[in-house]
Amino acid sequence: LDSRTDRTRVAMPPGADAIIKPFHSPKGVGIHAMEIYFPRNSVKQSDLETYMKAGTGKFTIGLGQQNMAFCNDIEDINSVCMTAVANLMEKYNIAPTDIGRLEVGTETLIDKSKSVKSTLCQLFNEHGNFDLEGVDNINACYGGTAALLNTLSWVESSAWDGRYGIVVCGDIAVYEDGPARPTGGCAAVAMLIGRDAPIVVGPVRASHMEDAYDFYKPRLDSEYPTVFGHESNVCYLRALDGCYHRFTHKFEHAARGHRFHLGEVDHVVLHSPYNKLVKKSGARMLYNDFVRYPDLPIFKGHEKTLEAFAKLLPEKTYENRDLEKVFTELARPMYKNKVQSSVLLPQELGNSYTASMYTGLLSLICSWHKPQVDANGEPVDTNALAHGKKVLMFSFGSGLAATMFTLKVAGDTSHIAEASELELRLKERIQRTPEEFSSTLADRETKYGKFDWTPSSSTEELFPGTFYLGNVDKFGRRSYKRVPVSPFRSSINYGSLAFHSRLGAADDGRPLPATTAS
Repeated sequence: LDSRTDRTRVAMPPGADAIIKPFHSPKGVGIHAMEIYFPRNSVKQSDLETYMKAGTGKFTIGLGQQNMAFCNDIEDINSVCMTAVANLMEKYNIAPTDIGRLEVGTETLIDKSKSVKSTLCQLFNEHGNFDLEGVDNINACYGGTAALLNTLSWVESSAWDGRYGIVVCGDIAVYEDGPARPTGGCAAVAMLIGRDAPIVVGPVRASHMEDAYDFYKPRLDSEYPTVFGHESNVCYLRALDGCYHRFTHKFEHAARGHRFHLGEVDHVVLHSPYNKLVKKSGARMLYNDFVRYPDLPIFKGHEKTLEAFAKLLPEKTYENRDLEKVFTELARPMYKNKVQSSVLLPQELGNSYTASMYTGLLSLICSWHKPQVDANGEPVDTNALAHGKKVLMFSFGSGLAATMFTLKVAGDTSHIAEASELELRLKERIQRTPEEFSSTLADRETKYGKFDWTPSSSTEELFPGTFYLGNVDKFGRRSYKRVPVSPFRSSINYGSLAFHSRLGAADDGRPLPATTAS
């Protein structure tokens, strides 16, 4: 495609004229609830700069990162995801029997056959629920979005049985000793999916798929990936271009020609390997707006500066530092207003691969509901401020797979911010030294793929309610235990507001739609 001039080449399927409003989902399918788990262990990027003799600001400014979460030998991908799912169900008072689909996105493999999802089934089997569709989705950082799209399709389909779906995306991102090590991280995000949701997924989306070797894991005896950093960044930006180009065409077709640009959305949430790439991506999207609509108000007064870029082929500009510099500067207000509120967790936890974009979404939701007062000192209704907001999402996984879609706030989202307790949990992390961090990763190397061992790390410093690895037997079978849940934890949905109370029978025999928690 010549993205400078193309306006019509995206082929639409028969009946595409029937596509309704581009931000509207007729069944209101989307996200009802979210929960995040991240390890208590954290290391400061500024300390790593000193330890690795990288120079002041190399990781904190150059990468734009602040801290990095990491696991010792007592946690693995199964335990991390189990904790996220169990906490989601307990905090929101969700009955395990009310889940009809459980789907996982991860690239952290500890078994070449047995899925993480199958391990999670024990949380449901013990309550008599064995009817759970879905398995694992694997493609680098994209698997979580694949799981989400599959679950959305299930809820919208004739196969839907009236129950909720749960999507869990999580990873433990670690790198061998070297320049890529500070770009690791760890988190798992679990999401409750259903109809009539407060966060609705829009019907317009676009994808970009390629065969690339920018980041991959061919060594089955190691946790560490093979990475070509510069090539991976170019792949990310090329996929962003492809998704944004196709998305705008599809959106404008659905909107009967109404022009789409960044001004049409309130926020942008991007997959975040590190924050500097997120900033570059915002600038790249603004460049795409310039290619298509150079008459937009944001470009007024900059015509002479931008003239030099008007005739360039976009696919030839990935190495153009002058273009990057100009559009990064132009995008500063846009980044502050539309992107910055989504970067808290990605900057604090590091790259959590499949969970990365969703940690950004949770950061954004929590930012909406920070207590505010008006000019008269009266509390502001944050739900009223958040209602109707439109969010553009970009998910990317190396290898490569990428998708762009939208979310719209259609109901109360304050319960998600309340349940997450982000500020408290971030404060309760334990800051480790770089030496402890390096020693922990060295210890994980000796145990990866090994049988017949028991973790040596203590459970005393784990968060309450955390699942952990009990042992690996001589056949490689893993067993798990759980730190007791805090007696002070409370469910934010109870009584008639509990999610399981919303699944009664309607007059026509169909399950009642889920309503938004207040």
